[in-house]
Amino acid sequence: MDKKELNVKTMAQAAAEGHSPEYLYWVGCMGSYDDRAKKITRSFVRLLNEAGVDFAVLGTEESCSGDPAKRAGNEFLFQMQAMANIEVMNGYGVKKIITTCPHCYNTFKNEYPGLGGNYEVIHHSELLQQLMDEGRLKLKDNPFAGKTVTYHDPCYLGRGNDQYEAPRQVLASARIEVREMPHHRENAVCCGAGGAQMFKEAEPQREEIFTFRTREALELKPDVIATACAFCNTMITDGVKHYNKEQEVKILDLAEILVEGIDGE
Repeated sequence: MDKKELNVKTMAQAAAEGHSPEYLYWVGCMGSYDDRAKKITRSFVRLLNEAGVDFAVLGTEESCSGDPAKRAGNEFLFQMQAMANIEVMNGYGVKKIITTCPHCYNTFKNEYPGLGGNYEVIHHSELLQQLMDEGRLKLKDNPFAGKTVTYHDPCYLGRGNDQYEAPRQVLASARIEVREMPHHRENAVCCGAGGAQMFKEAEPQREEIFTFRTREALELKPDVIATACAFCNTMITDGVKHYNKEQEVKILDLAEILVEGIDGE
């Protein structure tokens, strides 16, 4: 990611200037290293810049939140990672964290307070909703007019933290009508990546969960499957490829959808 082009400062740079940004944007492992997820990161940063949000990133000081280690059962490694992150963030006086990853969001919000990390944790769907409600983000166009769009609820955002409305309100504010899958909101089906499943082979079963979830979406004949999680994006992309529909169906994060509206593409 070209920090200069995207106007991204690190917390260290801000501190050297005597400034404490309102938000720390926690990019996360997927958003930093996965080529597909980097596009989500860039889109979200563009939206933050467009709205004039005061934020910075940790850059090379950012490590893993510890979520995969904890979900895989390695509590010791999780606590090591968490304590190191808390030391860095508290050193910069971080009060508010934005993240595009529901896994990081859940971990910071529910696991870090017990280890001394007390922050206001905000998922990017929540901040985007707020910015649109305040008129700080305005779309020039609706490139999805007349398109069929469905939305997949990430487990750690929905069932894990009871946040179902913000992503849907973001899409509604973008004048996009969401066609719901049979399983949605609290009854939504996992993409198959949660609980560290992303990093291991699936157990023998009648059907892998990512193909089931993708099939449920594809039965609506969507033009776009909207997501709010890079893990979900990866799994559903694999599902769409499994059904040979990658030329017909786009899998887009909320940030990517809004960027298209801002660009008027």
